[in-house]
Amino acid sequence: MKNRRTIWIVLAATAVAVLVAVALVPATGSPPGPQSQAEPAPTVSAFGRAEGASEFRPSYHITPGKHWMNDPQRPILLDGVWHYYYLYNAGYPKENGTEWYHLTSTDLVHWKEEGVAISKYKNGLGDIETGSAVVDHDNSAGFGKGAVIAVMTQQDQGIQRQSLFYSTDNGYSFTAYSQNPVMENPGEPDWRDPKIIRDEAHGQWVMALAEGSKIGMYTSPDLKNWRYASGVERTGLGTLECPDLFQLDLDGDPAKRTWVLAASANGSEEGFTTGVAYWTGEWDGTRFTPSGRPHQWLDAGSDFYAAVTWDDPRLSESQRMSSRHALGWMNNWAYARQLPTEDWHGGADTIVRDIRLETIAGEPTLVSNPTAAMKSIEGPAATTGERRLTQDGAGQLPVPEGRAYRLDVTLERTEEDDGSEARIELGSDGGTFATVGYDFSEESAFISREADAAATGKAELSPDYRASRRAVSPARDGKVELSIFVDYSSVEVFINGGEKTMTSLVFPTAGTPNIKAVTAGGTLTLKSFSSRQLAATH
Repeated sequence: MKNRRTIWIVLAATAVAVLVAVALVPATGSPPGPQSQAEPAPTVSAFGRAEGASEFRPSYHITPGKHWMNDPQRPILLDGVWHYYYLYNAGYPKENGTEWYHLTSTDLVHWKEEGVAISKYKNGLGDIETGSAVVDHDNSAGFGKGAVIAVMTQQDQGIQRQSLFYSTDNGYSFTAYSQNPVMENPGEPDWRDPKIIRDEAHGQWVMALAEGSKIGMYTSPDLKNWRYASGVERTGLGTLECPDLFQLDLDGDPAKRTWVLAASANGSEEGFTTGVAYWTGEWDGTRFTPSGRPHQWLDAGSDFYAAVTWDDPRLSESQRMSSRHALGWMNNWAYARQLPTEDWHGGADTIVRDIRLETIAGEPTLVSNPTAAMKSIEGPAATTGERRLTQDGAGQLPVPEGRAYRLDVTLERTEEDDGSEARIELGSDGGTFATVGYDFSEESAFISREADAAATGKAELSPDYRASRRAVSPARDGKVELSIFVDYSSVEVFINGGEKTMTSLVFPTAGTPNIKAVTAGGTLTLKSFSSRQLAATH
């Protein structure tokens, strides 16, 4: 690691005791238990930049050391260790095909690389694509109690089939089932991304499968023999991918236990980009019945796709039904292969979030917050007091060293204010490369990156990259809260306690970082502002 300035060392050392206490406090809405236990505060050296890191290499987001990554696969817990896999192509860009790359973690923040767990082109059925892994506690599949069973799409010559692989060493290595595929394609062009859950109420395994504009629902007693049960048609969202099915208690009330069906989708017909759409409803063991409400989007930014969600099996049922984790692929197929990263490709994963189902404006809504263990990588806070915002700014704001940090901002339009739009401008010597803001007249937050290094440096980049994104989230008593997580090539924004989120890749322009708070005209009030440097996690 590179040496840091002396003043930072002094500040970090004096703040360690405070940080340890803060790190152990769960985020608002997070249930107590293993998932909310953060590690001790980071050492001073953890805030350094790894030797040889490229200019856009994230500090606390998952990326491959080299080559290509895309879809995340839902993590599983074994003996206190999370096992996570993502799609990986070591032959990119010359070779096609993906395989499952393996990481482990004890807190879903710090990660250890374990290498490829399921290799492509080994069983004659093509590359290894998206699916899901489960722990077969009762040996329903016959590979032993506690075996890890992974069912995923394999694609060969354009034909998508579902195959099974099993592991008897806690998910470190897998063996192909001798009778693969376990599901033969019935003649569908799009038939992929099986997401499997255990339906204890009906004594069965359940699979949600992406079938074009439909999510097919299948059931099985043993993970090997699957029966088609029903389908959920969702038109107007393009080709659906990476479905998910889970339960949460609405507003934490077990009497309001609700099923959620989600899928990655295309929102272009409604002026959106690709993202993760979801519906609430009921599952009766055979059929998912949507509530009739319109779909919602789990994230309103440009780069949140192929998301997975999961709970912590160490928690009580009540705790697992009140909150679960979520993780998405931070990229967009409109420009996924055009990004200005040279030592790896495919973007990154988001930070792990904790999601809850709450009633917002009369609708059951998934609310997101950074998982509690993120506290363990925070440095000491630098804060400012209340001040007036103008077009010229709010004076000097504390800028964390480096480009991995967290900002917490509270904005207000008081009776004395005549402005509408507040802007937090993330910049460098070369000017502003990204803006996170809030428009009080439209009750919406927004992200703009039309002047970042990717948008200005690559003429062939898709126009979708330059489009600003917005999320409607009304002010509370005239105030708006923004928590902004910045890394070397991304911005994730949590609005009003996570009622809405926005995730975008952002590639900073060169130079010394700076942060400005301004208005588009008139005045507004900056109630509070704090910044914290975030430590590296891998």
